[in-house]
Amino acid sequence: MLAYEATPTGLRLSERTRPSPGPGEVAIDVGAIALNRGESRRAIHGGFAEGFVPGWDTAGVISQVGAGARGLPLGTRVVARAPAGDWAQCRIADCRDVAVIPADVDLGRAATLATAATTALAVLKRGGPILGRTVVITGASGSVGQFAIQLARLGGARVSAVTRAEGDRELLVSLGANDVFTDLGNVKGADLVIETLGGPSLVQAAGLLNAGGSLQSLGWSAGQDAVFANLDHLMKNGGTIQGFAIGERHVGALLTQLLGLLQSGALRTCIQLRQPWETLPAAAAAVLQSGFRGKAVLDVTGFAHAAPWPLP
Repeated sequence: MLAYEATPTGLRLSERTRPSPGPGEVAIDVGAIALNRGESRRAIHGGFAEGFVPGWDTAGVISQVGAGARGLPLGTRVVARAPAGDWAQCRIADCRDVAVIPADVDLGRAATLATAATTALAVLKRGGPILGRTVVITGASGSVGQFAIQLARLGGARVSAVTRAEGDRELLVSLGANDVFTDLGNVKGADLVIETLGGPSLVQAAGLLNAGGSLQSLGWSAGQDAVFANLDHLMKNGGTIQGFAIGERHVGALLTQLLGLLQSGALRTCIQLRQPWETLPAAAAAVLQSGFRGKAVLDVTGFAHAAPWPLP
């Protein structure tokens, strides 16, 4: 099989031995992959060990089943998340990180859910009941932010989206944001903050918490330290700051919920770029550009079940 391997300076397409699943695992013939900023940044800048096959988000069909991986017959269309191995024609996933794709859901759209949407759903669940509460989302134009807006509205929250660019307003309102701000200082209060930037943004966002509120820190794209002069506000109102990453958490159940929402039309996924997977290095570079606002999906060559490219 073919796979994109890491090199000290980027990626190379190489021939590799087809992997075999272990106990509780399945092998997936990859039909579509979705790119994320974290993996793309490391791949483009030589951040992986040489020979490592990156990639988290996959959709395809099960081609081999390991011992104990029940309920996932050969030929089943699935979406999966795993910490490595996605940028290949076949990859291995733990069956607890796999969900069956409904027949009328496109593989590429399903693939976009695997990391960004599961992160958004998991962190909203962690933040507690949100019906009637105010949820503030920083970096709202990113993939996690876009899913979080929609899911928070579905949960009955009032959503304030914070973004750097005024041009993002129309998109964020269309996804369900009640208010859109380009300056976090204009936000008045929050019961839950989904904070994706880190650094000074995290410090400022913590000051917004209402009594008993929670800030969930998901990212650190700011590249700066978070320096608190004091924590008086949190001590007085009982607010909390927690770090969160989808990491090694099993996401199969979350993916099943999200696929149902996608199938019903209650959840949108914004695909900005869809191309054949031979363009992967260029697509990974595109994802890192400041104006990139959606997901990049790549259809894998030779996969008979992949949706036609490009989408209308």
